[in-house]
Amino acid sequence: MSLAGHLYKLQQLDLELQRKQQELRDLEHQLSDNKALVAAESKLASQRTQLEDEGKKQRSSEWELEDLQEKGRQIGNKLYSGTTKNPKELVNLELELKGFKSQIRPKEDALLRLMSQVEEIEAEARTTSEELDRLTREWDESQRTVGQRKGEVETMLVQLRDNRERLVQQVAPEALSIYERTRLAQGEAVVKVERGKCQGCHITVPTSQWQKARAGDLIQCSSCSRILYLE
Repeated sequence: MSLAGHLYKLQQLDLELQRKQQELRDLEHQLSDNKALVAAESKLASQRTQLEDEGKKQRSSEWELEDLQEKGRQIGNKLYSGTTKNPKELVNLELELKGFKSQIRPKEDALLRLMSQVEEIEAEARTTSEELDRLTREWDESQRTVGQRKGEVETMLVQLRDNRERLVQQVAPEALSIYERTRLAQGEAVVKVERGKCQGCHITVPTSQWQKARAGDLIQCSSCSRILYLE
């Protein structure tokens, strides 16, 4: 294999190394990217806290209503039992009972609103909990599949680096230096010559240049400085 051929093969290895390194970075990002799961957990925690607060308000409202109703019953019993004969006291009891009844209706309305809010939050929390369960299952499955793929890619990278190291040992240091400099400047260091044109810049290569390249010499394109390779 010609020197340019070795460098072309090295470039293929380097490109594959880049692809696998990028894939590894993407996989590592996937393994750590649990924002959707964290957001669902936070949302559910917030809903449960809200549900607890609203539940406390509901229980407090129920106790207040029960207290008013019990006091109203006691006054009603006193008013209608016949044990109270004094007209003035009866009038006072009627007024007191009326006052309790006027307090009870707003309390009942407020309690109904609280109960409705609690039911709504409970429904939202159930939906979020189901969504969290789904996300957790997907996350666990992703961790398995992505983790497995990550291990495979890491193994491939080790093999690619070993292959690159063996190939580098077959290339003269000066040629390797030209390859690295050109690759750094152009992104692609070695290009084929097809139909007499450099496939890097698509400029026609002088016959003398591509003939030398075909003969195995290390020839760089006079236009873009990339290393020319003829199969």
